[in-house]
Parts: sequence; structure tokens; C-alpha cells
Amino acid sequence: MSRFLFTFIVLFLIWLGFTTSLATAELITGAVLSLIIASFSYKTFTVEGLGFFSPRRVVLIIKYLFVFMIALIKANIDVAKRVISPKLPINPGIVEYKTQLTNPTAVTILANSITLTPGTLTVDVIDNSLFIHWIDVTTKDPEGIVREIGEDFEKILKEFFK
Repeated sequence: MSRFLFTFIVLFLIWLGFTTSLATAELITGAVLSLIIASFSYKTFTVEGLGFFSPRRVVLIIKYLFVFMIALIKANIDVAKRVISPKLPINPGIVEYKTQLTNPTAVTILANSITLTPGTLTVDVIDNSLFIHWIDVTTKDPEGIVREIGEDFEKILKEFFK
């Protein structure tokens, strides 16, 4: 029941995010459709149900979003500087980022976070290695790559998926 309720809540929140109206008919339609979809998909949607949102995890989600926003702002400023000042060095290349994450969902979140940060793009994921196109490769040292691209993301994800 917990998994079904969790699936329904997530689907309904997605519906609310996409709707342009909070009219009663719109809310009822969203709730009914969310119930129907949840009844067919809750077994594959999540394993944990509402237990996924423990207080510790909510704090980690907020922390992750904060760290991500800071990285996003820094990366946007860096890319904007390179566009405005073409004399700034650009040393593009593909680097291998070896992650210590073992949970496939954590690896996916890490890869997507790196891709959403301007100047980097996750090209491929093989086992625990992410192959990333980096606009300015400043190091080829594996530890330096992790430190510069996604170490802060990885620390929080490791704790989240314990």
C-alpha cells in the first residue's frame, strides 16, 4: 500500500506541475488519472515507497539541490566567460570519471547532474566509469577529474543511497 500511495503522490505532483489550472475539474482529472496509472505501475515504480522520504533523506535532497545550484552557477559563469572572451583557453576532451557509487540510480543521478552542468556532458556510462566530454580538460589525473567535476555530488549521493 505504501508503494502505491508513493506512486500516486509522485504522479499527482507531476500532474500539478504540468497543469495550468487548479480548477476542481482539473484536480479531479489529475487525481483519477494518477490513481489509474499508479494501480498499473506501482510495483515497478519504486521498491521503497514512502520510506524513501525519511527526514535524513529530505535534508540530503535539499543539500544536493543547493550544491547542484552552486555548481550550475559556477559552470554557467565559466562558459559565459569563454563565449565572451574567445582568447580564454579551451581544451576539450573526453575523460574517464571513475565513481565509487554502486547503486545504478545514484550513478544515473550523478551522470545527469554532470550533463546538466554547462561545460560537461556525460557521453557514456560503463559499469562505474562515466565518460565525460569536458570543455576544458585541466587534468588527466583520475583523482583530479573526480575532484573537479563531481566530487561534491558523489559525496551526497553516497550518503543518500546507503
